Amino acid sequence: MTEKMFTSPISGGNSGSIVCIKGEYVSFPGFCDVHVHFREPGFSYKETMVTGSRAAVRGGYTTVLAMPNLNPVPDSLEHLAEEERLIAAAGDLVDICPYGALTVGEKGQVPADLEALAPRVAAFSDDGRGVQSESMMRALMERCKSLGRILAAHCEDDSLVRGGYIHDGEYARAHGHKGICSESEWGPIARDLKLAEETGCAYHVCHISCRESVDLIRQAKRRGVNVTCETGPHYLLLDEQDLQEDGRFRMNPPIRSRADREALVEGLLDGTIDMIATDHAPHSAEEKSRGLAGSAFGIVGLECAFPVLYTGLVRKGILSLERLAELMTLAPRRRFGLPVRDNDYCVWNLAAEYEIDPAEFASMGKATPFAGHRVFGRCLKTVHNGRTVYREENQKYGKAD
Repeated sequence: MTEKMFTSPISGGNSGSIVCIKGEYVSFPGFCDVHVHFREPGFSYKETMVTGSRAAVRGGYTTVLAMPNLNPVPDSLEHLAEEERLIAAAGDLVDICPYGALTVGEKGQVPADLEALAPRVAAFSDDGRGVQSESMMRALMERCKSLGRILAAHCEDDSLVRGGYIHDGEYARAHGHKGICSESEWGPIARDLKLAEETGCAYHVCHISCRESVDLIRQAKRRGVNVTCETGPHYLLLDEQDLQEDGRFRMNPPIRSRADREALVEGLLDGTIDMIATDHAPHSAEEKSRGLAGSAFGIVGLECAFPVLYTGLVRKGILSLERLAELMTLAPRRRFGLPVRDNDYCVWNLAAEYEIDPAEFASMGKATPFAGHRVFGRCLKTVHNGRTVYREENQKYGKAD
């Protein structure tokens, strides 16, 4: 077998390089997702650390950052310890790095014990809920700045949501649905960028979905604000014209207009958007069976993220393979201070064509808007810390070489 080494122009060295083997076989550094929900402790009927880990390695991920909307919320060392125990028991298929909550119970009223949590968490967030108070957000940014930790914000103005559950656009009006306006996202981002500029806090914006958000972050970067952001595969590849009357199309923030999608792609191309995260958010089948109006917010994404992005962006000539690798591997690690290891990698067959079938997912969650899509790219093998943790040929997890 002949190997040809291509060093990523962004990585600047062997770590993070792409290895092409006989053309269609490609090896990447293990993917890194800074936004997943593994649902433990508190919601193990949706997902567990074990099933979430299996979903991750099946999608080529070797590092994930787990969001804190749990029960109990990791807002103190005592509560974090429950999550850490479950992580330790999951079998080390993937590095699971917990977020600490910004506020007690993620209620936005009282700051969490940030000083005690800081050495044991990757960053701080109240994901799932926006911090509504400007004064509270300022105080949290000041404390995160002093602790040298990133504040990752779910940006949502509750006063502007008004019971909405899909984008406030053409589809909502045509089908009688309640819409969520884009300002509910970009309004808090505008506020927070001003605060980040004033406090010097390392600020990260979660799952941006609209063109105004891209413009605000682009302008802030030009001013030197310490800000990064992420978006998800569904925001880059789908818009409101792809919506169906099915709970697998309900997520928060919602899939928005074609103009918003195009602006997000442009943000990838010009560097405004720093990384791609899945916001993997599994729910039970019953919770996702109530249509657009009644289903729980959230979709799964770890197992199909690379295939849909490779098919929808790289194969169409919109994005280079090297840039996609950067967005899924090196960029998130660089921002969150995570190591790049030569013995963490995944191997893909880029020529493999198939239809996405959620019934095959390792995740307990099966709701994805990409169900039935024909894609290219199948993960053959994932190696974590030098150990084969997934092998496609026999669907084995945790098998050592």
